[in-house]
Amino acid sequence: MTITHLISLANDSGGTLYLMLVLLLIALTVIIERTRFLANMQHGGARLIALLAQQEGRLDAFSMPESLSSLPHAGLFDIIRREGNRIDRVTLDQHLEEVIMHEVPLLDRSLWMLDTVITLAPLLGLFGTIIGMFNAFHVLGDIQNNPAQITGGIAEALIATASGLFIAMIGLVAYNALNTRVRTVLHQLETLKLMLINRCSQLNPAIAGGHNPVGLVRSPVRA
Repeated sequence: MTITHLISLANDSGGTLYLMLVLLLIALTVIIERTRFLANMQHGGARLIALLAQQEGRLDAFSMPESLSSLPHAGLFDIIRREGNRIDRVTLDQHLEEVIMHEVPLLDRSLWMLDTVITLAPLLGLFGTIIGMFNAFHVLGDIQNNPAQITGGIAEALIATASGLFIAMIGLVAYNALNTRVRTVLHQLETLKLMLINRCSQLNPAIAGGHNPVGLVRSPVRA
């Protein structure tokens, strides 16, 4: 199959094969970028959890590696350093959860584009096949044409549908794999949150019981 033949097929499909090529490039770009990004997040989060677990509760002895300071997980440690000894356990949990919620859009960024490609590619392929079928049956108007041209045109028209399904299958597999990585990173963030709260509670007994932090005096309650 030569380039000239491919161009002819694309033209016979009403240009939908050109659009599907664009969809394929978009899907591959999102897949490669998100895979690299989420893989770095996942490996970095696993390393942080392992390093923190080695401290055996000694949070004050933990030092953040410079190579991991750019991870979304690092925001949890910033909250601990600023507020860990000043607020109770419930408030600390809410502040850490707020940091996690801010990181969620960063994790699943651009996945909507992949989801759109998965839905749009088969529909666009079907549309291209319909246009190709119109062109194939158009030869019936000329009695001098060979009937084999009709069947050949129908077979070529089905290439658009096959291309759309192929793109959708690649996108679907990648989309599910990327969503699994997103859930893994979110689980790491929740795990780190609990580990930090538990270790911070050991440093500040007031946090462990959810009582008023050290240094703050409550007004007496009168009957």
